[in-house]
Amino acid sequence: MRWKYARIGERYNLEISSFDNIGQNLVFAHPSGITINPRAVIGNNCVIFKNVTIGSVRSGKREGVPIIGDDCVIGTGAFVCGGISIGNNVLIAANSFVDFDVPPHSLVLGNPGVIYHKENATVDYSEIEGF
Repeated sequence: MRWKYARIGERYNLEISSFDNIGQNLVFAHPSGITINPRAVIGNNCVIFKNVTIGSVRSGKREGVPIIGDDCVIGTGAFVCGGISIGNNVLIAANSFVDFDVPPHSLVLGNPGVIYHKENATVDYSEIEGF
């Protein structure tokens, strides 16, 4: 599996230096310009669209990297950073900025992000196939 991500990374300019903390069935939908901190944790069955940054905060109360649950979708241009926890079945909409904890079964919209409860938030994205 690592060879597949390495090949995709070279071809599409993805910055992903470690796959130790990434769950099974990660999908890069429209892969281009994705940056994932090597210490970030990503759960199973997640979808990440282009120009997403999953990064760290080096000091302060949000110091650390994100922990992203299972069945999450991160939309184009979203920025997820800091020592935060993203619950299972969360949809982070395009161009959203998330530097806060997000409970399971939620939709996050905007910059700054606003949380809305939504059962089965990612159900329409579960059919996306990997590479």
